[in-house]
Amino acid sequence: MEWHVTDAESLAIIDSEIGNHVFSPSEYEIVRRVIYATADFEYTSLIHFSERALQAGAAALAARTTIVVDVPMVQVGIAQDIQNTFANPVYCSMEALTRPQKEKSRAAWGIETLAKRYPEGIFVVGQSQTALTALVDLIASEEIQPALIIATPVTFVNGDETKERLQDSLIPHIIIESRKGNAVVASAIVDGLVDLAWQAYGKERIKN
Repeated sequence: MEWHVTDAESLAIIDSEIGNHVFSPSEYEIVRRVIYATADFEYTSLIHFSERALQAGAAALAARTTIVVDVPMVQVGIAQDIQNTFANPVYCSMEALTRPQKEKSRAAWGIETLAKRYPEGIFVVGQSQTALTALVDLIASEEIQPALIIATPVTFVNGDETKERLQDSLIPHIIIESRKGNAVVASAIVDGLVDLAWQAYGKERIKN
């Protein structure tokens, strides 16, 4: 992300309002990006990082692992940062070619198709709860082993159960432990992670 003076001033306000916290420096960078994108300080208590989620995600980005997202809004939201850094391939489930189906949503069928094609990819589910459920089902059946899952969809029906299954799977993940969430939150998490990974790995890539 390209920073301007007003961005720095806004982040300084966020820092002063949050004050003391329990996040690691890298986790906090993600949290403040989400608050900056949403102006919602409640996310300080809603974002959950699994063990080594950021390390796994950064390493996968540096390895140019394919990124699969559920909706175009996420794809557009992360495109610039990805293109300006690691240039990972990014595919959207809504654009995947699938046969017409009635049992699942278009996003769910699309992400299932792409997950089988890129079983060790980075998956970003910003909006579609059915897409997240499809991913968790594939993990449970041991058909895929994602490098990282970022899940921030609004959830009303069985959302907590799906997220609990993801947490039990031991797959690295960053999730919102609440009904709240949206594609903007997902994009902010990805952009923060990309910047952190670029700080850690980018200089090596430039030298090479």
